[in-house]
Amino acid sequence: TLSCLRALGVSAVLRGDRLLIRGSGGVFTAPRGPLDAGNSGTTARLLLGILAAQPFQATLTGDASLRRRPMDRVVEPLKRMGAQVEGDGGRLPLRIRGGNLKPLTYTLPVASAQVKSALLLAGLQASGLTVIEEPFPSRNHTELMFEQFGVTVAVAGNRISIEGKQIPVASQVRVPGDISAAAFFLVAGAIVPRAVIKIKDVGINPTRRGIVDLLMEMGADIQIQNRRFWGKEEVADLLVRGGAPLRAITVGGDAIPRVIDEIPILAVAAAHARGVTVIRDAAELRVKESDRIAALARELAKLGAEIEERPDGLVIEGGRPLTGAVVESGGDHRMAMALAVAGLAASGKTTVRGAEAIKISFPAFLSILRSLTC
Repeated sequence: TLSCLRALGVSAVLRGDRLLIRGSGGVFTAPRGPLDAGNSGTTARLLLGILAAQPFQATLTGDASLRRRPMDRVVEPLKRMGAQVEGDGGRLPLRIRGGNLKPLTYTLPVASAQVKSALLLAGLQASGLTVIEEPFPSRNHTELMFEQFGVTVAVAGNRISIEGKQIPVASQVRVPGDISAAAFFLVAGAIVPRAVIKIKDVGINPTRRGIVDLLMEMGADIQIQNRRFWGKEEVADLLVRGGAPLRAITVGGDAIPRVIDEIPILAVAAAHARGVTVIRDAAELRVKESDRIAALARELAKLGAEIEERPDGLVIEGGRPLTGAVVESGGDHRMAMALAVAGLAASGKTTVRGAEAIKISFPAFLSILRSLTC
């Protein structure tokens, strides 16, 4: 993300754990070469929203995995706003030439924080009122961030509105720990007997903490401590203790946007839960870094889990002991971490091939895991 922004002329200096950004007032410079979003779908989609209003052409690309992921859910509404976007089948690399955007009233076919945020960024630069409606509420980090930077966003149920041409005002931001990263240790703590893990300063935004709520519904012993706010975001310390028996649940509908990135590790918890867990309405998992529905069914079965693949999810009969095996991440960082945690509670040795993918989102994961298990 920083590399792409710097290529657009943004001054961003990283000093230890502090990032200093000098705003450009929404005026960017044409990049000299392609903007590379790496493996980050969030980076790619949000950049499309920003580039849609810039008076120059830019090419946006990514790694092999990201180039397979569909971008048309962002591209089509941006075209309706007036951006010119060209590419093969709505996938990266994409060439985008921005211009004077007109406002849009748009209903998302699938709840997606990335698509919503891209359209909000475009709407901020448009002339007039842009209105976005979701089938279910998705994570609202962008709306909260806009408020912190002095931009008014109106939220009424599943309907979000933004008036264009507002000028954000610089602010100081403290970034909470990522609940998606914490999720792997929450499940590890829940499924390993006698485990006690405390994870500090984790963001527990209500639109994002589905994994915590669902694990508690399953019977996991999790305490939410020291709740407070950093800016507009709610933060807490999470204490998880192992040994509590887990029970099966059904997950679907409006719960899915709150837990979509955590379903790989939720499936590991389900493999240890008594009864049959059903995960539905999650077809979006098929177009992540890998087809996570197929990958979870295939790889957890290698460990001995009783798991059935469905078009939009999984059916997992829990309670069967897992046995170590050689499993494949498929180059997917979340799959690699979920399988590593599954291996903790399996008898024998588990080898996760393609574990180098973990560095994409959580470079310290393996060192932290070792520190907990040594």
